[in-house]
Amino acid sequence: MNLRPLNPSAFWIYLAEQPLFFLALTMAAYLIGDRIAARTGRHPAANPVLIAIMIVGAVLIASGTPHQRYFEGARFIHVLLGPATVALALPVFRNRALIAKQWRAILVTLVIGATTGIASTLAIAKLLGLSASMTASVAPKSVTAAIAMGIAEQVGGTPQITAVIVIATGILGAIMVTPLMNALKITDFAARGFGVGMAAHGIGTARALQVNEKAGAYAALGMALNGLMTAILVPLLLWLFL
Repeated sequence: MNLRPLNPSAFWIYLAEQPLFFLALTMAAYLIGDRIAARTGRHPAANPVLIAIMIVGAVLIASGTPHQRYFEGARFIHVLLGPATVALALPVFRNRALIAKQWRAILVTLVIGATTGIASTLAIAKLLGLSASMTASVAPKSVTAAIAMGIAEQVGGTPQITAVIVIATGILGAIMVTPLMNALKITDFAARGFGVGMAAHGIGTARALQVNEKAGAYAALGMALNGLMTAILVPLLLWLFL
């Protein structure tokens, strides 16, 4: 009986044709990232999302798989992004009494934080000489991808570029939040959570939930309110800058 040697290329083509393969690859990459993060005691630098992106990206590059092909297989995760975002309302609801008492401070922080975040991004873009389209693409960087891509499209940006910038912002914010807040001696979990939710949207909120439930609740609130405020401010500030 003659056994034919396994052809790795043919084996990969077979796997890539299976509709759930890239879904399984994405989930496995995240589980590996989460295990690594747990082994490091949830160190900020060991971000599970970043590790998963690196693993999936390496596989796609090594195999020459186009993004569109990958997305077709992993689309189910994209569909779950909406329900996962809505589920963040639960910690907000559990802390509603405390949040209601602090609405004035929350409102002031929201307006100042959102305005500063967008204006500083536009100022840096202008300093670097970015085109109007690129500037519009990076302006809504601090809100969740679904909202940011919609804003970018409406103001003349490129949604695909916006998605990349948003993910990078979220990962960087999740990595920096703990050491930065410690360095600034900000110990109140409400302030820490609201800040990271505004600056680093869903990825930062996920990090806050890992650290403290109160921080996670305020992060979810900051993410939601900043999405609304950014949708209002980006067109206005873009008009002023450009």
